[in-house]
Amino acid sequence: MFERTQGYVTVACVRGPSEVTGPGHARCSWEAKSLAKAMIEVILITEATAPGLAVRRAEADPLLAMREIADRVGRTVESVRLAITGQRGPGGFPPPETHRLWRWSHVAAWYGIEDPAFNEAGPTALAINGWLALREVVPEVAPDPRVLLAALTNAARATA
Repeated sequence: MFERTQGYVTVACVRGPSEVTGPGHARCSWEAKSLAKAMIEVILITEATAPGLAVRRAEADPLLAMREIADRVGRTVESVRLAITGQRGPGGFPPPETHRLWRWSHVAAWYGIEDPAFNEAGPTALAINGWLALREVVPEVAPDPRVLLAALTNAARATA
């Protein structure tokens, strides 16, 4: 995976099927002309890397560690830690989604940050997850990824 993506996609790995206890997770930072193109490219590259591997869900709203939150909001890690524990700010910091990882949209809202990427992220992720579900349940009606990308690109232009 590292070689195919130049390190832009990282995955949690297991040694064999006996170690699999649930869905795996991958994180990435991917440059593309649109979020839809980036998501589709990462899905296809990820699946091509390991025959039999199938992406079932994609998120455009990342989970972030404290350091990543600090970088995005322009504060120190200690400032973020104090906000999380309620020792700084108005209180009510969003709870973590998983152990020590917070959903960016929730954190951005708490800090009062307007991120225009959210306008594209929700509908794009919804459409791509619908496509992933179709591929799994009724693959014969799931569109080719290029058709999906063209439709999402046209939809984005129509709403711009």
